[in-house]
Amino acid sequence: MSVCPKCHYQRTHKDAQVHPDLCPACGIAINKWRARTPTDAEPATGPTAPAATHNLSSRLREHFMWVPEPSPTDNLWGRALVSGLLGLWGLWFVVHGVDWEVIGGSFMHNINLPFHEFGHVLFMPFGRFMTILGGSLFQVMLPLILLCAFSFQQRDNHAASVMLWWCGQSLVDLAPYIADAPYRGLPLVGGAGEESHDWGNLLTQLGWLDQAQTLARASFGLGAVVMAASLWWAFCLLRKRHRLNHES
Repeated sequence: MSVCPKCHYQRTHKDAQVHPDLCPACGIAINKWRARTPTDAEPATGPTAPAATHNLSSRLREHFMWVPEPSPTDNLWGRALVSGLLGLWGLWFVVHGVDWEVIGGSFMHNINLPFHEFGHVLFMPFGRFMTILGGSLFQVMLPLILLCAFSFQQRDNHAASVMLWWCGQSLVDLAPYIADAPYRGLPLVGGAGEESHDWGNLLTQLGWLDQAQTLARASFGLGAVVMAASLWWAFCLLRKRHRLNHES
């Protein structure tokens, strides 16, 4: 027995003579250690966790990069056009920065607004703070929920990438609202007063009102990164789909 089964110390001939059943490095009784482990090769808590983590990440990557087999109804260029237009639209948001007139006047703001308002109702049972936060929270959560539905249920990863773009745009959409927290000057739904300003109330409760601009920039920056990630995901899927079409 030249290697310790616990610490993998390389035993010498002298070690075997002086300590025939003890490891001079970690001090275990080798025969007893081997008797209580499931296998002679490795301890019961051997390097299985890293392998399991690796397997999980490999499975997730395989899942999110899955594309269907080529078919006559496979509209590759239509999907590419959608991703290209989303890329240009996202760039338009990024170039203009945290600008309420650009973001609040966009078509996407009109899409996000009803879900934002529904979020307040949805989170109402969880108290006043969550009721206020729920609008912004649900606005960002909904695209992620749809992403999972498209990817895991419909097996359409390209549609899921579009939902990821929407999630990023929702974060961008929130940035002017957060930035307006100290001023409460933005027009609100139904002409509600200053007391109904979500982020003005949230940051006041948290004592973070002076951090409004930093949080707004963080929301905008994160949204831009998420939109870029969605476009990269779509590009990888389209490239893989194109390669499969070419091979077939």
